[in-house]
Amino acid sequence: MPSMTFIERDGTRKVVDAPLGLSVLEIAHKHGVDIEGACEGSLACSTCHVIVDGNWFETLVAPTEDEEDMLDLAFDLQETSRLGCQIIMTEALDGLVVKLPAGTRNAG
Repeated sequence: MPSMTFIERDGTRKVVDAPLGLSVLEIAHKHGVDIEGACEGSLACSTCHVIVDGNWFETLVAPTEDEEDMLDLAFDLQETSRLGCQIIMTEALDGLVVKLPAGTRNAG
């Protein structure tokens, strides 16, 4: 099974199973990683904001305009920021590394 790594706010690395077809948000919830996801993946908030490791960023499907609009509201926005609900696990993403931002902002 594919895996991915979450780097938690305290710097702890958590390697988890990452079933194909699940979003990074769903994988985080399955493994007790502290990502809120207030809108449950409906692109109505930025609380599942993650910072993708630079080595992986170009591998991802480009964000939609709706995702970019929501990212504009995210706390601790970085060059490689994405919404976890929009990153769907594929074979090509086996080994993906994402870091949790310093905090979240729920603007809706």
